[in-house]
Formats: sequence, structure tokens, C-alpha cells
Amino acid sequence: MEFVLLGFTDIPQYQWFLFGIFLVIYVIILLGNGIIILITRVDATLQTPMYFFLGNFSFLEICYVSVTLPRMLMDLWTQRGTISFFTCATQMCFFLILGATECFLLAVMAYDRCVAICDPLHYPLLMRPQVCVGLVVASWISGAPVQKGQTCQIFSLPFCGSNTINHFFCDIPPLLKLACGDIFVNEMVVYIFGILFVTVPFLLILGFYIRIISTILKLPANTGRTKAFSTCSSHITVVLLFYGSATVTYLKPKSNEHEGLDKLFSLFYTIFTPMFNPIIYSLRNKDVRKAMRKFLP
Repeated sequence: MEFVLLGFTDIPQYQWFLFGIFLVIYVIILLGNGIIILITRVDATLQTPMYFFLGNFSFLEICYVSVTLPRMLMDLWTQRGTISFFTCATQMCFFLILGATECFLLAVMAYDRCVAICDPLHYPLLMRPQVCVGLVVASWISGAPVQKGQTCQIFSLPFCGSNTINHFFCDIPPLLKLACGDIFVNEMVVYIFGILFVTVPFLLILGFYIRIISTILKLPANTGRTKAFSTCSSHITVVLLFYGSATVTYLKPKSNEHEGLDKLFSLFYTIFTPMFNPIIYSLRNKDVRKAMRKFLP
């Protein structure tokens, strides 16, 4: 009927310290990404496809972190980690859907930069508003049916042993460790979906940036190269943070010896990346900095 999320109970002396840290992080995520959403909507200089995607990405980050962090804060506050079977399944389903959306949206943002740099004359046509909206909608809905089916598959397994999840939210790897019987097929399905929703978008991003770099290197002026690279640097940083930690967590071999490291990597792609997103884009993008100065005292 219910599971118990261990979270960070293995370090009870730091429970209140962690609560304070994660509460501050959540506020930073809401404010930082909220400001980016606001300025990309109202500032006339940011009404371009690049910032349209950035605003949607910031909204996604708020939704993504809100699936796990408020629950973790409540568990740290109450010192109890019990979560019902249905709530656990719901949390996992939304987490997987939003995670797939983030992978696709990062690929769309890379495609936008690729078209802007490699085919600037056709950019207004290829990235017209209808196309941009279609790409965002496709990113949001593409993974929903598959991830809903994967959640149903995981929670249809027999859980006849311990109900204690050694994690701070309902994720696939720690839940599979609690399942009884042969789960080889389930693990293979997880790897296949991991390749589909993590590896394929990453390979697309890699392909886009290979073309971007080859185009930039052909530019005659160093100033042009610097400007082109600067428009991509923020996106590359976010991609490396998100994909690096997610890949290690989901595609590495299963082991009981590194559960602490699994939690740490999970913190990176569930909490720290959404926190760093507005910081990275505001520090590395002069247009965003200029727009922020108009709205912030």
C-alpha cells in the first residue's frame, strides 16, 4: 500500500541543514526561471525563436523540479518518508515525462542554433512561429504515452519484499531493486527507453554542434567566431550538466555499492541543473543580462 523513501536519513544530524539548503535552492529555481520566463515574454528584444525556447525551457525546469523537491522538503520537515503506492507511481510518471521533454527540448534548442549559424538566410522561414510552437508541443507530448506505459509496467511488478526505497523520490533504479522475481526484461526495457529518450536526443545535439563548429571554423573573422560560439556556450553547459549526470545514473550497470553516488548524480539533474539554468544563461548571455537590468532594480 505504501513505500518509505529513505532520502537522507543516513545522515540524521544534517536533516535541518539540508532542509534549509534545499528550500533556498527551490526558491532560487522558482525566482530565477520565473524571471527568465517573464523577460522572454515581455521584452521586445527577446522575441526570437532562441528566447522562445529558453522561456519554455525555464517553465519546464520549474515543473520538473516541482515533481520531486517539494516532496523531499516535506519528508525532511516531518522526518517521515512514507508515500502511497499511487502517489509514488504518479510522481515517477510525471518525472519521466518531464525528463523526456527536457531531452527533446534541449535537442530542439540545439537545432535552432544550428539553423541560425549554418543557414542564416533561411532562418526566418525554417524557424517561423508556427514551426517553433510545433517543436515545443512535440517535445512536451512525444514522451508521454511511452513513459506512462513504462510507469504502468514498473508498478505492475510484484513488490513482496522490503518497501523501503533508498532514494529521495520514486525513481526506476531503486524501485526495480525492490521487485521480486526475474526483472531482466524490465531492466532491458529501461535501457531501451533510456537509449531512446536520452542517447538519441544527445546524438542529435552532438550532430548539430559538429555542423555548427565546422561552419564557425570557416568564418573569416575572429569576431564572428567568438559571437557564434557565445550564442551556444550556455546551451552546451546545460546539456553537459543534465546529460552527464542522467547518463551515469540510468545507463550504468546496477550496483548496491554506489547508492550514495546515485543520489548525488540524481541531485545534479533533478535540482542543481534547474538552479544553474538561469544563472548560466544570465551570466553568459548579454541580451538576457540587459533585459534583466530593465526589470530588476
